[in-house]
Amino acid sequence: MLKKTPLKYYCLDIVIAFFISVLITSNVASCAKIIDLRFSVFGIHLAFDGGTLLFPVAYIIDDLLTEVYGFKIARRVIWTGFIALAISALFFFLLGIMPGEQTWETYAGTQAYNAILGGMSTGGIVLASLSGYLAGNFFNSVILSKMKILTKGRFLWMRTIGSSVAGELIDSLVFISIASLAGVFPWELFVTLVLTNYLLKLSLEIICTPLSYLVIGFLKRAEGIDVYDHGVKYKVFEF
Repeated sequence: MLKKTPLKYYCLDIVIAFFISVLITSNVASCAKIIDLRFSVFGIHLAFDGGTLLFPVAYIIDDLLTEVYGFKIARRVIWTGFIALAISALFFFLLGIMPGEQTWETYAGTQAYNAILGGMSTGGIVLASLSGYLAGNFFNSVILSKMKILTKGRFLWMRTIGSSVAGELIDSLVFISIASLAGVFPWELFVTLVLTNYLLKLSLEIICTPLSYLVIGFLKRAEGIDVYDHGVKYKVFEF
């Protein structure tokens, strides 16, 4: 019995590698530093965690995965990213419980590690990060996929920005809520972090829209595909 030859993608592995690199780096940066913008909007002081500068790139990649390859491929990559995040959290946890070398303890030390990189492995930040990531990215992917069918492939900017409006809001709310409940962030910063994270992520998405057009156009030409998810069942708990 002849087996169907699988479709060969020329760029997908590169896109996946870049996606996971961005994902893990942004999560480390989220634990490493909270940045003060030193101004307020409607009386709300604006500050954001370091990962906010890079994390929107993950949404841009999620957009192009869904737009070019379809929801099923995007779903597989989202779950691959989830597994990579979980493995990195486990590694940082194991590294944190290992005894520190004496000289290292004098200039860095376990306390500094726990305050920064240890944040990647504490239950609260891991749960917040993984939950926000899954909820936001799947919302983003499903909405973009459905909008592509409704718009018949037109108005790409409307799909990328429209899906991110929902996805990034869900992500920010879930991430900051769980992290605050776990004591990672103080509740006094809840509104500040949610508002700043959301506005900054969405602004970066809008600014990068011309680049999204270029990359998506290139991938469609290179791969020779432009997937529409007609008849696809949006089951997120499949790989």
